[in-house]
Amino acid sequence: METFAGFGDVLKSEYAKLRSLRSTAYTLAAAALFTVVLAAVIGAFVPPRLSAADRRDVDAVQLGLGGMHLAQVAIGVLGVLAVTGEYGSGTIRTTFSAVPRRRTVLTAKAVVVAGAAAAVGTASCFGAFYAFEAFLTEDAMSVSLGDPGVLRAVAGGGLYLAVLALLGLGLGAVLRSSAGATATLLGLLFVPALLVDLLPPGGRTTVGPYLPMQAGTQVFVAAPHEAHALAPWTGFAVFSLYAAAALAAGLVLVTRRDA
Repeated sequence: METFAGFGDVLKSEYAKLRSLRSTAYTLAAAALFTVVLAAVIGAFVPPRLSAADRRDVDAVQLGLGGMHLAQVAIGVLGVLAVTGEYGSGTIRTTFSAVPRRRTVLTAKAVVVAGAAAAVGTASCFGAFYAFEAFLTEDAMSVSLGDPGVLRAVAGGGLYLAVLALLGLGLGAVLRSSAGATATLLGLLFVPALLVDLLPPGGRTTVGPYLPMQAGTQVFVAAPHEAHALAPWTGFAVFSLYAAAALAAGLVLVTRRDA
């Protein structure tokens, strides 16, 4: 009982810390705005420029959630700063003095950050869905949450952002540098896709689907259409393994290094 009560206290403390950071409000607001506003912009300008055949074949949910590619950057930074902010200011020493169980602190940070990212991410994805659909009245592209794969894809956007926040947090715990962890996170998301294009076609189809962003974003694709893409939940599981590896490394190193 004491262990659970102790973790609850740490959880409350980490929640209070996250709420007190200006960067939390900025990154969460940026993620929400990118997701919802860009959905409205895409809905207003893209469908009218598509041919009738393209309008029937396009994945409307994936198109409407196009702002997620920018929102993920904001959420990743949220995860990074949840750890590196304390290292940068030196307050991590006070935190570890108050709670000597460093892994408990990092675990509490992970729970709080993932919860915040999931809550804002899910709300933003549903907002984006309805903002995009508002421009598709009586359109061949229009879909509803009851259509196959749609609810999973919209809710999956929130799950993707939650795991992305954990990936950022894990990298922050490993590198303890805001700039270094952010650069590494962005590198993991965007650089491998550029490098894999240099491979022969067989290599691209073998390696490409398992890259972090390519795997993870499958969870918010309503109607997978790429022949070599992973199934939505398989891709999400692969992406989660990247985050789990970063967190595991952080949990190991946090007890082996000086604060």
